[in-house]
Amino acid sequence: MVIQLSDHFNYSRLLRYTAPSIIMMVFTSIYGVVDGFFVSNFAGKTPFAAVNFIYPFLMILGSVGFMFGTGGSALIALTFGMGDKKKANEVFSLVVYTAAVCGLVLSLLGFLLVRPVAVLMGAEGRLLQDSVSYAGICLLALPFFILQYEFQCLFATAEKPKFGLYVTVASGVTNIILDALFVAVFHWGLEGAAAATALSQLVGGVIPLLYFGRKNSSLLQLVKCKFDAHALWKTCTNGSSELMSNISMSFVSMLYNVQLMKYAGENGIAAYGVLMYVSMIFQAVFIGYAVGVAPVVGYHHGADHHEELKGLLQRNILVIAVFSVLMFVAGQLLGKPLSLLFVGYDKELLQITAHAFMIFSFSFLFSGFAIMGSSFFSALNDGLTSALISFLRTLVFQCMAVLIFPLFWEIDGIWLSIVAAEIMAVTVTVLFLIGKRKRYHY
Repeated sequence: MVIQLSDHFNYSRLLRYTAPSIIMMVFTSIYGVVDGFFVSNFAGKTPFAAVNFIYPFLMILGSVGFMFGTGGSALIALTFGMGDKKKANEVFSLVVYTAAVCGLVLSLLGFLLVRPVAVLMGAEGRLLQDSVSYAGICLLALPFFILQYEFQCLFATAEKPKFGLYVTVASGVTNIILDALFVAVFHWGLEGAAAATALSQLVGGVIPLLYFGRKNSSLLQLVKCKFDAHALWKTCTNGSSELMSNISMSFVSMLYNVQLMKYAGENGIAAYGVLMYVSMIFQAVFIGYAVGVAPVVGYHHGADHHEELKGLLQRNILVIAVFSVLMFVAGQLLGKPLSLLFVGYDKELLQITAHAFMIFSFSFLFSGFAIMGSSFFSALNDGLTSALISFLRTLVFQCMAVLIFPLFWEIDGIWLSIVAAEIMAVTVTVLFLIGKRKRYHY
């Protein structure tokens, strides 16, 4: 049975509808994880630290795709809810074309900035050269990386989440196979891992373009469109929270790397990299669920189905609560095995990473609620509230914590700062949900 945006969503339908988006996000997050695994085990600790050191810079550039994807998804779903299919396809086409152009511009900008940024963050010697080398290859595929991020959100709006999942799986499998071939078999090291990632992003960006560029069975198709400043502005403001969230998280990761260099050197950066790999996969579940359910929220908001909207919010909270507990338990149980998988070759690094896991996993109890809350307001086309939640969660709270906590608890303070920031973000999210309930009738 095909599930449509206009349907009533109980828990079963909600999970079935969002499952492809969740799996898509998990597979996307696996890119960095696979690179890290092969680089760490076949190239060594310094190249592994370099990947983690420069990856936040690449994510800042690629996050534009998330902005166009989530912001465009909210506006397109709202337009569908109002019954204007022609306008919805024009908005869809506009955001795709604009994202592609932005990708080319940001790729060129990245080549100019990568070395100065790495130097500013404290990289030198081999760490600097490896960071620039890895980023340079990845930047060649940045436009496709941006499109891939964008289409991950838009597949759900097109009512083709399963096809989006197939594309993401194809891209992920490409990355895994090429990583094994280039790094483990050909011994191309860091450059091989970067090439594998770039080629997998090419797959993830081109296939959706080919699919939506012709007549298809989805709700959406790329068509000729005029420049619509209002629609583009609405898309950007709707997606500003996701843009801010990704930029902030990447900026904060850079700040963490600076602090870790101060308190633990390359070992600290490598340990933080392992934590971020696991965090990316776990938080991909939250983000994927939020992306999958957003078009449903946007549709029922546009159609003034207030009772359905209220029910969706209640079910969202319970689903996120269950996911949060499961992830916390997994973090506690899998901390040591995962540390062994990535850095088992270095006893000191292994000890630092496993200890960090025990503290860091508490953040999974809280992070999903703020992610869901921000996405919920984006789907309601309240980009300002959504952006404020993301801004506070991913930038203000984390920056404050990571600068203050290490003064008292040194490296443990860095791991604790992540947990504290998530607790503060949940508090703000709850206050906004309570304060806006009468306006949106949920």
